[in-house]
Amino acid sequence: MAADLTYSHLRDRAINDVFFRHVADFTYDWESWHDPNGALVWVNRSVLRMTGFSVEQCWQMPDYPLPIVAEHDRAAIKQLIRDAIAKVSYNDLEFEIVTRDGAVRAMAVSWQPIYDDQGTHLGFRTSVRDVTDRQALKQQLFLYTEHLEQVVQQRTTQIAKLENNRRRMEKMAALGELAAGVAHEVNNPLAGIRNAFALFRSDLPENHDHYGLLDLVDKEIERISRIVHQMYQLYRVSPQVAGEINLHKVIDDVVCLVEPVADRYGVQIKIIGSESQSLAKLPESELKQVLLNIIRNAIQASVSGAIVKVDCQCDATEVVIRVIDHGTGITDNVLPHIFDPFFSTKSQSKEGLGLGLSVTRSLIESLGGSIDVRTEVGCGTTFTVRLPRHIT
Repeated sequence: MAADLTYSHLRDRAINDVFFRHVADFTYDWESWHDPNGALVWVNRSVLRMTGFSVEQCWQMPDYPLPIVAEHDRAAIKQLIRDAIAKVSYNDLEFEIVTRDGAVRAMAVSWQPIYDDQGTHLGFRTSVRDVTDRQALKQQLFLYTEHLEQVVQQRTTQIAKLENNRRRMEKMAALGELAAGVAHEVNNPLAGIRNAFALFRSDLPENHDHYGLLDLVDKEIERISRIVHQMYQLYRVSPQVAGEINLHKVIDDVVCLVEPVADRYGVQIKIIGSESQSLAKLPESELKQVLLNIIRNAIQASVSGAIVKVDCQCDATEVVIRVIDHGTGITDNVLPHIFDPFFSTKSQSKEGLGLGLSVTRSLIESLGGSIDVRTEVGCGTTFTVRLPRHIT
């Protein structure tokens, strides 16, 4: 019996308007009730805790709740009111408010129409929840996800680069070993041919009908010798003993070596950069081989009357040498292959077998350096070589 009395008592209180308003006032969310035309009928006390505006101040707002809403979200809230008047419900629409003390807070509102027992439309209610912390967590999660995607992309790129390097090194090792074997087999008979030719040339009188061909034969033997040397270099990538060198003197020596090629192409070579503090500890022969290959390529890529620039700069730890031409440039389909062994775009076979840049990169990397290419078709190409200034 006591239980029945208690239940009846609670039931009577539940339908009591005052008791119901107390329950609504102490609802944690910011609650509002509006008439069928959207005018404010009631708002609970949570509005003060969440916005800094009191219930009385809300009543004084002719267009409640727009003065509380951040300006950039007012159009969305106006649409909310129009939808609610049209008896449309919605859940969790996010918007921002500006509190009475000027703070910006993120909110989420839900609304639904209200009907009495006879189905008469009485208006609609809104329920607003503070989701600032949720938004902060979402933003933090977004940043973490974005960072993770960047890390994954970087690691994927690094793995792909390492895989490409591994394949290239395996290819280089196989080709280098093959090249060394071929060079060894060619070098011995070549030495015999050179010696026999020297004897033959010494006995041939200058007035012989074919004496003029001797220079051509000698040049071809020398070309074969250079190719054999390049093939050895392709396999032997370990640097020679480093010594104290003057970088600008080394560059001058290389320029002197390529002057005949430059004259043949009608190209001028210009050395730029400060000569002060140009001492370094590097293998001279290796550096000369690198510069010889790059400068000769720059000359061959240039048109008559052009200038090839060689710029050398140093700091305490690094040597940077740039070889700049204003030639035809390198096309996108060719650029990825310029360091591949036996790859060449030169139409004349007498220019070589396409080992120059392959050997060059191998030598540079064996010295702990790097080579970079910047090119533009029709404008020219810049090769940048970076080397440690001192190798122990």
